[in-house]
Amino acid sequence: MTRFNIFALIGLLSLSLAACAPKCLTKCEAFPKMYSERPLAILILPPINETTAADAREYYATTIAEPVSLYGYYVYPLEVVFDILKDEGVYDTESLIRAPPQKFRDYFGADAVMYIWIKRWDTTYVVVAASLTVSVRCVLKSTSSGETLWEYEGTVVEDTTVRVSGGGLVGLAVQAVATAIQTAMTDYVPVAKRVNYVVLTSMPYGKYHADYDKDRDSKTVQQKAIRPSK
Repeated sequence: MTRFNIFALIGLLSLSLAACAPKCLTKCEAFPKMYSERPLAILILPPINETTAADAREYYATTIAEPVSLYGYYVYPLEVVFDILKDEGVYDTESLIRAPPQKFRDYFGADAVMYIWIKRWDTTYVVVAASLTVSVRCVLKSTSSGETLWEYEGTVVEDTTVRVSGGGLVGLAVQAVATAIQTAMTDYVPVAKRVNYVVLTSMPYGKYHADYDKDRDSKTVQQKAIRPSK
């Protein structure tokens, strides 16, 4: 292979890698409507659980309000919101997906409403290894224009494999049992909190944060188009 061909090949590889790398945008480029509408009060709806874990919604709901408020927004107390919705006969957020976001301004006075889908809340076993995965998608919509202001999806995988010394079948059996016990004892809530950090890192700060309106040029990874949830 000639020197020219080698350099050409390196150039093509570099272009391919650049094309595959996640594209970074500033927060203002990625979510311009957050800066034009400037929502202050956010109403978080009960998460939509798309997993087979029956308790995922209740556990995850305990983790989201605090980090959103720390990002500079007023968050309506989740327990109060959930109780009001139940009193109105609304038990599942799925029934509210097609409702105009403006309804939440009329009823609660919120500037924006947050929809959350729990995509994964499960454990995976591979021979003697195991992991715990939590994945969520968050969408924030304006209650005045009805448009999407911000959306992001994040996933965290917690390795719960226990590695023991010693080889052979006995060693593998011990590791498999130890891994199963460790995985069963692992708490999903700390993992969910880490997912919130992954997701909210992309969110522009609200008025009650010291960096409000100073993060326009902060970089965030542009995600591929997210398929709508059912």
